[in-house]
Amino acid sequence: MSELRQSFPAHLVAGKSRLAADDVIFLRNYTFPLGLRTSDDVLVLMALQNSCPEKCDEWDAFFIEALTDFIVHYSYPQGSLDEINAAWLVRLLSTDGVVNSPLELRLILNVIEASSNVPPQLGAFALDQLRVAIEEGVGAYALTRPITRPGITRHDLDYICRILRSKHDAGRLALSPLKIAVLERIAAATKSNSNHPGWEDILDAIIIRSEDRPTISRWLRVPDAMLTIQDAI
Repeated sequence: MSELRQSFPAHLVAGKSRLAADDVIFLRNYTFPLGLRTSDDVLVLMALQNSCPEKCDEWDAFFIEALTDFIVHYSYPQGSLDEINAAWLVRLLSTDGVVNSPLELRLILNVIEASSNVPPQLGAFALDQLRVAIEEGVGAYALTRPITRPGITRHDLDYICRILRSKHDAGRLALSPLKIAVLERIAAATKSNSNHPGWEDILDAIIIRSEDRPTISRWLRVPDAMLTIQDAI
């Protein structure tokens, strides 16, 4: 990140101990007037996210809005996700499979909700953050869990349902084998007598989604350098 040369006017914001609302307005109007459009734009945004310890609520909203628009609506396939940009997002926002920033976990959830199609690996990755929180007590989800206990809580169920969203099929949950495998690992990590009753309802409703097929596609607007963007941060 120290090698990143931020162009005017982003360098005026970088290095601050706190990003205020005026800084966010400045970034919207001068640094990203059209939103994020290149891999360099993403580098600048992530550098600001990682370098400033205190941020206003306006930053959180801007960060989620700008990256969701770039990933879901600007990058190919517009309005959706493919395996390539889903893998890039995971690499960008996690370390050894764990998302450490609650804001970045919120971004992942927002991307999932905004996309018309979500590759199974991204949904499975988001679900696995709950497993990591329960088994290891680390990561962004562990920081946002209001109660720490060995069972599934109402808060956990709300998180799971945000990820699974429109997967119901005649009362059943049609899920990919990847998501089912993660849910089974979560079940193995919890004590059944401590779980919210709704957890068993989810497990009982699961069926395997048979139409999952691996697909390969390319980003049309994002250069290949985007795939290695994390190495520059």
